[in-house]
Amino acid sequence: MSEIVQIEGVKATVQIAKSKFFPLALIAIAVMIIAGCNGGGTANTSPNGVDPNETAATVNGKEIKLEEVERVLKQQTQGQQMNLSPLELAQARLQILEGLIQQEVMFQKAEKENVVPTEEEITAELNKRKTSSGLSAEQFDAKMKEIGETEASAREAIKKGLAIQKLTDKITGKIEIPKDKEIEDFYTGNKSAFVKKRGVKLAAIVVDPANSGEGDTTTDEASAVLAGNEIIRQLQQGGDFATIASEKSEDQSRFQRGELGYISEEEMKQTFPAQVAAQLMNPEFKVGSILPAPVQGKFYIFKLQERNEKDEDLTLESPDVRKRVADELINARKQLLAASYQTIAMNEAKIENYLARKVVENPNELSGARPAPPANAATNSNTNSAISNLNTNSNADVEVNKSAEANKPAQNANTNSK
Repeated sequence: MSEIVQIEGVKATVQIAKSKFFPLALIAIAVMIIAGCNGGGTANTSPNGVDPNETAATVNGKEIKLEEVERVLKQQTQGQQMNLSPLELAQARLQILEGLIQQEVMFQKAEKENVVPTEEEITAELNKRKTSSGLSAEQFDAKMKEIGETEASAREAIKKGLAIQKLTDKITGKIEIPKDKEIEDFYTGNKSAFVKKRGVKLAAIVVDPANSGEGDTTTDEASAVLAGNEIIRQLQQGGDFATIASEKSEDQSRFQRGELGYISEEEMKQTFPAQVAAQLMNPEFKVGSILPAPVQGKFYIFKLQERNEKDEDLTLESPDVRKRVADELINARKQLLAASYQTIAMNEAKIENYLARKVVENPNELSGARPAPPANAATNSNTNSAISNLNTNSNADVEVNKSAEANKPAQNANTNSK
């Protein structure tokens, strides 16, 4: 199951399974520097030698332009694509194209199933992203411009993402709830996974001294200290922690009313300063207490919601365990069903990949040498980061905003306690 990934409907592009057709180490090299993928392109080439109007592939006759590939390439390399070798660039483009092909295949299936979102739904999702990004309208627009997105391209990406999520929901809706015996058998065969590690359940309000732009009132350490002290004063006077977190926390966890979830002691030691972890695990520090502390340049106001002094073996009668087992079984079946559906859809689709065809025709055209690095060593560091992104972002996912989970400490993999 390692090749299956969780479907994420709120992203601009939804990929039900990681590509198994073009593994990175075995990817065929597409020749992008030779003009004309299919003879239908124009002479309007961009500075990097690529004609954005060229057709990179077709899916059942629907064209995927190089412009789309280049936009994703720019995002995944953080604008450092000019520092990659022709070989690396071609490799990345072909990999990105495979994701776009999979997306188009599934979107066409969604159209046939009449599950394409309305314009109102697309607008609502775009507005949700703008809000959850934590950026001002001007900052959001600037970020869009920086990654090569326009309002139209963002709406199109959201449209396809929502459509594919709706299609997936429809396909997987036939999965039934597991029977009690299956749940019990699963638990019996995986008891080691049902251990609640020694640790704590936390919520937090975060004050960030960094200047985030227009509307940010905590733009330096002094203003952040003042804001933090005011929040502590409100809490001491009986203010509701969850409400204040939703209103004033400068962290994505504010969308979960400040909830960080259950964190094992080991995870705390990796995430927070040692003295914070020690204080939270100290039996004399009472559940419900507030702990202000600096963490990674920000000011956290923690609330201790629960503490477990020792590892606890969970049983089927422990809170939420039976539901957790059922959910894991259901989700595994949904992922497998969705991946199988996509495999069939890909097999049925008429796909013309002109970039892959060029590889077969011109296997020795590309150099593996990168451009000579400038004197500034930072550029080389950025290039290495760009290559790392290409290795880890194999799909064609275009994401303007950070996930609401991005800044949450790691959850206990064994407990998933809620």
